[in-house]
Amino acid sequence: MEALDIRSLVPQAGPMVLLDRVIFADDESVCAEVTIRSNSMFNNGAGVGAWVGIEYMAQAIGAYAGYVARLRGEPVKIGFLLGARRYECSRPIFPVGTVLRIHVRRILQNENGLGSFECRIDNEDGPLATANLTVYQPADGTDFSQGNSA
Repeated sequence: MEALDIRSLVPQAGPMVLLDRVIFADDESVCAEVTIRSNSMFNNGAGVGAWVGIEYMAQAIGAYAGYVARLRGEPVKIGFLLGARRYECSRPIFPVGTVLRIHVRRILQNENGLGSFECRIDNEDGPLATANLTVYQPADGTDFSQGNSA
């Protein structure tokens, strides 16, 4: 599979698109990639704090949702991270030069937009971080993106 343009799959724009590319996608999972650079968002000089791994996972889930939407001929919609369970990371930072692969696999997804995903971040040495993320994608995200809650 040819790498997919991450910007066509997620609703984020500009520097808030933290991932570089999607390297695999199917109807149950996505694998995305990011290289930690000196100019990466949230870089503290030595690298990116491991806490950003949760956002990498969330954006990979967003890419999964965008991929599925494209398969259905639908537009990419906004989604929300509701929570992370058992985020564990084997290091405090992701150093500059590290290539991370973010794997997300759908565990469940209800028709009401609530979903749960098993997530893992690897590099060439193996697993670095794991978590289960709960997300919500409203049927019509335009009300949320424009500040309306009704």
